[in-house]
Amino acid sequence: MGENLKKDIDPQEVNNDSRFDAKRRIIGAICGPICAFLVYITPISGLTPQAHTLLAVMTLVALWWITEPIPIPVTSLLGPTLCVVFGIVKMKEAFAAFANPMIFLFMGGFIIAKAMMVNGLDKRIAYGIISMKWVGDSPRKIFLAIGLACMLCSGWISNTATAAMMFPIALGLLEAISEMMAANGKTINLRTYKYATGLMLMTAYACSIGGVLTPIGTPPNIIMLGFLNEMSNIHVSFFQWMVWGFVAMVAYFIIAYFVLSRMFPSDVEHIEGAQTFIGGKVKELGRWTRAQKNTLIAFLVAVLLWVTPGVLSIVLGTESETLNQYNKLFPEAIAAMVGALLLFFLPVDLKKGKMTLGWKEAMAGVEWGTLLLFGGGLAMGGMMYSTGLSGWIGDQIIAMMGGEPSQLILVAVFCVMSLLLSELTSHTAATNMIGPLAIGAAVSAGYSPVPVAVGVALSASLGFMLPVSTPPNAIVYASGYVPITKMIKTGVYIDFIGIALVTIPIVLYLVTLII
Repeated sequence: MGENLKKDIDPQEVNNDSRFDAKRRIIGAICGPICAFLVYITPISGLTPQAHTLLAVMTLVALWWITEPIPIPVTSLLGPTLCVVFGIVKMKEAFAAFANPMIFLFMGGFIIAKAMMVNGLDKRIAYGIISMKWVGDSPRKIFLAIGLACMLCSGWISNTATAAMMFPIALGLLEAISEMMAANGKTINLRTYKYATGLMLMTAYACSIGGVLTPIGTPPNIIMLGFLNEMSNIHVSFFQWMVWGFVAMVAYFIIAYFVLSRMFPSDVEHIEGAQTFIGGKVKELGRWTRAQKNTLIAFLVAVLLWVTPGVLSIVLGTESETLNQYNKLFPEAIAAMVGALLLFFLPVDLKKGKMTLGWKEAMAGVEWGTLLLFGGGLAMGGMMYSTGLSGWIGDQIIAMMGGEPSQLILVAVFCVMSLLLSELTSHTAATNMIGPLAIGAAVSAGYSPVPVAVGVALSASLGFMLPVSTPPNAIVYASGYVPITKMIKTGVYIDFIGIALVTIPIVLYLVTLII
């Protein structure tokens, strides 16, 4: 299968992508400092000296986040460093955001996810879904089951890890189709086979869609919650986000399934060998191991601690003393760390001193670059608020919208901005850039910043048009089964249908209803 995969990859397409990235980095390396310097020397009324200098630093940081002449996490450290060097804030204030509790929420989630991958719990869940009796050997049901497995796993572990896990499963099923066709005297080229393209795209898209379920599902979610807390002192609970995320996830998935199944239908009613292939993979997993059981216990403990405040608020009311006390003892970050720390205490083999997760394995699972990017974004957002820069930018945006834009227009504009920017660069970097602007504009217009913040986060997860938009897109594009034109076409449909029919209605109705 690996040899066939290499043959299917077009070297010219890979070279074109490499040349594009190289030019983008060179342009960014040159234009970033020049643009920042021009902003610095240009007189701007209405800004304090600190806010004016911060605007110049933000210009450099934003351009380098987009063009990546240096790694994005390094740029995230560069921003706060320059702010100290140029006297905008003191060092303690500049780097305080790197100790934000949201970072430890994300860190705990990373460690739990790593344990699930190391101990095989993620594969057991995925194979458990696609081996259900209702799936059988129907191409349409296999298509749906692969999507469900990707979506549900990526709600709790990174979409990149989920895509990397599900990608070979999808490839194996396509090989089974090819062999079945060959046995019946029909040879197919998987590179041009419609169903193969659709299954690859479903694998990628479902991984991104599942990320909207929880705050830890994808970086944009936690980043926007951090901005709300840092810039507006508004706390959105894990349970609240899951309510909005669940509705959005299901709606996005229905749209993606409908579009992909119509554009890339199978030309057979049954895939002979599919059940054998899946059954063989399930048998390879063997019986549940002690490590898998322990990992499941730690995961469920974290989930229970995360959703308990929502249950208490429903049963006892939002002003309950029990709820307030619980939130003091077990905020979301502590819940994540409790689940993560349990992995180091639950034994697998006491005689050998082996626990469910080792320290080296845990540290290898923490995406330090993402944490640095998150911390840098929060630091820059906090400084934009404290210096008054976010308010000034918000006023300029509102003025460009005619002075009194409706909440619908405001949300729509920032949702589209977030979507388009996330197509061209990292959705994490895009959220760091758009988030403070969206919150500042909402506050300037006199609206709650929560709807637009949620809209930005959800829209950033809809990067379906290009391989560079998200890692899952890049992973399936490398298979050679997904022509770039097909990815763009399907991505455009799902992106804008999703924003028009899901993101904006959810933001304007569901969010305002709950807050």
